[in-house]
Amino acid sequence: MASLHPPSLVCTTCPCFFAFFSFFNYGHILSLLSVVTSHAVLVAVLAALSGLQDRGTGGLGNGWVVLIACVVLVGLFALQHRGTHRVAFVFAPIVVLWLLSIGVIGLYNIIHWNPRVCLALSPHYIVKFFKITGRDGWISLGGVLLAVTGTEAMFADLGHFTAASIRLAFVGVIYPCLVLQYMGQAAFLSKNMSDVHDSFYLSIPRTVFWPMFVLASLAAIVGSQSIISATFSIVKQCLSLGCFPRVKVVHTSRWIYGQIYIPEINWILMVLCLAVTVGFRDINIIGNAYGLACITVMFVTTWLMALVIIFVWKKNILLALSFLVFFGSIEGAYLSASFIKVPQGGWTPIALAFVFMFIMYVWHYGTRRKYLFDLQNKVSMKWILTLGPSLGIVRVPGIGLIYTELVTGVPAIFSHFVTNLPAFHQILVFVCVKSVPVPYVPVDERYLIGRIGPRQYRMYRCIVRYGYKDVQKDDENFENHLVMSIAKFIQMEAEEAASSGSYESSNEGRMAVIHTTDATGTGLIMRDSNEGTSLTRSSKSETLQSLQSIYEQESGGLSRRRVRFQVAEEEQINPQVRDELSDLLEAKEAGVAYIIGHSYVKARKNSNFLKSFAIDYAYSFLRKNCRGPSVTLHIPHISLIEVGMIYYV
Repeated sequence: MASLHPPSLVCTTCPCFFAFFSFFNYGHILSLLSVVTSHAVLVAVLAALSGLQDRGTGGLGNGWVVLIACVVLVGLFALQHRGTHRVAFVFAPIVVLWLLSIGVIGLYNIIHWNPRVCLALSPHYIVKFFKITGRDGWISLGGVLLAVTGTEAMFADLGHFTAASIRLAFVGVIYPCLVLQYMGQAAFLSKNMSDVHDSFYLSIPRTVFWPMFVLASLAAIVGSQSIISATFSIVKQCLSLGCFPRVKVVHTSRWIYGQIYIPEINWILMVLCLAVTVGFRDINIIGNAYGLACITVMFVTTWLMALVIIFVWKKNILLALSFLVFFGSIEGAYLSASFIKVPQGGWTPIALAFVFMFIMYVWHYGTRRKYLFDLQNKVSMKWILTLGPSLGIVRVPGIGLIYTELVTGVPAIFSHFVTNLPAFHQILVFVCVKSVPVPYVPVDERYLIGRIGPRQYRMYRCIVRYGYKDVQKDDENFENHLVMSIAKFIQMEAEEAASSGSYESSNEGRMAVIHTTDATGTGLIMRDSNEGTSLTRSSKSETLQSLQSIYEQESGGLSRRRVRFQVAEEEQINPQVRDELSDLLEAKEAGVAYIIGHSYVKARKNSNFLKSFAIDYAYSFLRKNCRGPSVTLHIPHISLIEVGMIYYV
């Protein structure tokens, strides 16, 4: 996307500023935040609708424009849950037509009003401008900045298009059309200085005004949609990295990977947009806030990019410093000029940024403290070995999946389970779902399987890895993949033990990447079950089967593929391996239970006021009002067991 806001918002008397800064900004891949999004949507919609004003006696008042803008905003956010795949095919034609139209109109204004405006492309006029205007010229940079804001929307499409395609679109179409439009406005204003308040619409020939108004409104909606979609994507990535409270993520398309919708964020953005629209009622004030938000993101991104050059790309520190000084000095000039706008609406993005930063910091801090508690209070293997293979309790048929955040050791909550539950499952699997700092994890590298304790304990560990852009689909048959992975791990372990000459040797702590795309090498045969399909687990209990049928009916009849595993009789399998595989399959047929600790995190009594407030009030409030782990992990309620435990961090 490109600058889809009608350019009447910007200072158009010096087009060379736009030409100079656009290429500098082009190198930055912006992390669009919710603060920028709310203001970007507002500026786009209000700027497009501003054409309803100042058209002689038939123009609408500011109150009507604000009302229409509120209606458009409500409609825009209300339709987000339907996704964009049904109407996305019209987005590209609208944007291309919009860019070509403003380019042609700009060229017409240059020829009609003042062809000499082309001289303004020379950087000579930048120096001349500052010599003449001095401090006023520096202050005007806050308005010139709005010529660039909006171009960051094109980077929101990096999730759907390649960087090369965006570069080509920017250099070949977007940049020339925008420069022509701003030069055309400058030519128009050189002869009509009294029309500076709405130069874009007033510079349009009256014969094409209404088609351009309709096209501007459609382009504003398309640009707003790209920013909103980018916000959903960024929040989802923050969620995967543990930097944002758990929210509902809905996938709006079955065919296009990555199209998501987050209801909570959508309605928060809508409320923020409506509040700012009704509260300010002035496009200039909202433009000041939007400009400050954008240049702040650009400036911070430049500093972070310098760190990437040093620590990720492993380049010379002098190269990073040169990059930082060159780009940072330019952006710093615009940022300093924008700070003057703080009393004139610029305080809004600063306040919102602090609110979002506080929420993200509190969530990350509380989650981190809880993880460190688990890490420092792991159950010792010596204690588990003293319990014996039965763990000191009755081992009943079935598989118990114990969810934990630890990738090594046994969490403290396991001892809480053992001491409070009268019986435990025959097969225990400690499941850890981790989001790793890479975009995608191949399916064949997703599962890591290991063993905990001696073989007769029948305790395993499974680490399921997702990239921060991976989609955890609801219809993924996790149980079958898990059983296949454990079976393949048992076979691999037996083959290595046979080569070493001792099957009894334990590989405690060792993890192996298990490929789940096929059943070869598992010693199992997988067949479709003849008992039909069901959303929930199979069980030998008639009572549980009845509950499962009721649950399936209440869930809308959704189904998963049910399969039955059998140990391959024709294969030469070690008797001990066969016994372990038989125990695994027997437990699978008996049923699978998901066990999660319902934790309550509290600050220690000797904690200071800030820590007590952050943990006992802020973090507790966020945990109570965000989605539970069982929902985000797609665990069916009928198979869920929750055990309460208090964490004093």
